[in-house]
Amino acid sequence: MTDEPRREDEPPKGPLTNLKTLWHFVRPYKGHMLAALFFLIIGSGSVLSIPGAMGDAVDGFSQENAALVNQYFYVLGVVVVLLAFATSARFYFVSWIGERVVADIRKAIFNRLVHLSPEFFEENRPGEIVSRLTADTTLVQSIVGSSVSVWLRNFLTAIVGSIMLSIQSPELMLGIAIVVPLVLVTIVLMGRRVKKLSRKSQDRVADVGAQVNESLSSLNIVQAFTREAEESRRFSGRVEQAFSIARIRILVRALLTAMVISLIFGGIAMILYKGAQDVMSGAMSGGDMLSFIMLAVIVAGAFGALSEVYGELQRAAGAAGRLAELLRAESKIKTPVNPIAMPETINGDIHFDDVTFYYPSKPERAALRGFTLDVKAGETIALVGPSGAGKTTVLQMLLRFYDPQLGSIRIDDTDIKMTDPTDFRSHLAFVPQETILFADTVAENIRYGRLDANLDAIKEAARSAAAIEFIEDQTNGFDTFLGERGLRLSGGQRQRLAIARAVLRDAPILLLDEATSALDAESEQKVQIALDHLMEGRTTIVIAHRLATVKKADRIIVMDGGKIVAEGTHSDLVKNGGLYKRLADLQFGDSI
Repeated sequence: MTDEPRREDEPPKGPLTNLKTLWHFVRPYKGHMLAALFFLIIGSGSVLSIPGAMGDAVDGFSQENAALVNQYFYVLGVVVVLLAFATSARFYFVSWIGERVVADIRKAIFNRLVHLSPEFFEENRPGEIVSRLTADTTLVQSIVGSSVSVWLRNFLTAIVGSIMLSIQSPELMLGIAIVVPLVLVTIVLMGRRVKKLSRKSQDRVADVGAQVNESLSSLNIVQAFTREAEESRRFSGRVEQAFSIARIRILVRALLTAMVISLIFGGIAMILYKGAQDVMSGAMSGGDMLSFIMLAVIVAGAFGALSEVYGELQRAAGAAGRLAELLRAESKIKTPVNPIAMPETINGDIHFDDVTFYYPSKPERAALRGFTLDVKAGETIALVGPSGAGKTTVLQMLLRFYDPQLGSIRIDDTDIKMTDPTDFRSHLAFVPQETILFADTVAENIRYGRLDANLDAIKEAARSAAAIEFIEDQTNGFDTFLGERGLRLSGGQRQRLAIARAVLRDAPILLLDEATSALDAESEQKVQIALDHLMEGRTTIVIAHRLATVKKADRIIVMDGGKIVAEGTHSDLVKNGGLYKRLADLQFGDSI
């Protein structure tokens, strides 16, 4: 996967943009930031005061007031204790900020994701998004909870230490003044390369996460077709790609570190030589020389650490940029500025007016073309036709997972595009073709249809969906934990729970997309009786490939190529011939 070019409508991406994104989450915790900064200053000041205390102690060895040596070491001990306390306090506050900010970012991104339209997930793989929520937020935690603090500490130490060195010995400081600009230029130039490589490295890691998610979620297909070796080969390729980019990134950072250390400690060696000459000539005392050397080492170490931390900052900035992309993502399904409120009770009339729709991933072929359909309140409509005819698209449009390019969709007399999606969707109950269950208990999966439902209502919904028997046979009954995606149940059992969820929803409009496709004959008969009862007085749209399940519909709508090609009752359609007659012949033979 290569980096995509920035679109003209996208905001510019760069370190400042990424830092602004992070600052938005850090800003609420100014108190903790000030505390961390206070202890950072105390700690940095303590470190810089140690060379002076050591120098005074050494000079005291050769002076008449040698009794002051004890006091010098006492002061040194106090400085060390202060340094330890300030360092631990700084670590606590910056780590707290890091963890808090990452928690807030994860919540903000997830909140944004669950409100995005399905179109977004056609263009962005869920596995990659999961990687951003885990790996990238971990990197951001390192920048907020560690790297920034370390960088500030070393920057402060380097600047203040350089000033102290200039005061102590301007002549010796001249050598440092020559080395420092070379170090900074090296850090900036090579740091840009590190940032680009870090972004590529994170993209490759995201590919690895997406591959794992795809393979493990489809493990039954992988094993059924004996493709374990092929999946391992594909995964190995992804891992090796990630390693190759990471290896180059590590090499560049290693070269950056080597260059910075060579420049810094080469300069120190020259300064030591000049300082030794000054001590021998009497221009500088031994204690002053020790103080200057220790301070120079501390300053050099601070500049050296800046190079390493700068690389980490660049890497984390790349991760912050990827997270910022998710935070900026906009849903194509938008709530109007002044939405029309749906009434608490609706009749359930549905109107598709000349709807034309193209899926974003298939812009060359219309899923619906000039589709017009009027469904009366309480009417049961069945959509039939070959695969790809547009049946499921009708339900997705009614749920407003997508907006049509042309035409409109109304519930009663209200255009759903003019309402808040959460408002009108509350009047719909949906049973999808692919059953979705959550890693929770049986009761909670059914309660998802109506969160305020009590256990009695949940049991009644399960009974209506012919699910009560197998639920009570479970070890913990309604408290049985289902595991991820409900894989501990059979396909038919999962589908009956999904139907129970829709029963509990008790909405005036019912949408059934192959709701009985995974049931055996006996369970299908039980559920069909329950659905017949559930559909009474409700507007119902049913999609079914098995025509036996739609014979009793008020009207059957035959679709092909995104259009309505015929409609009527089962007997009328069979009598008139055409597509429905051919489908019926294939399923029923001479029995129709």
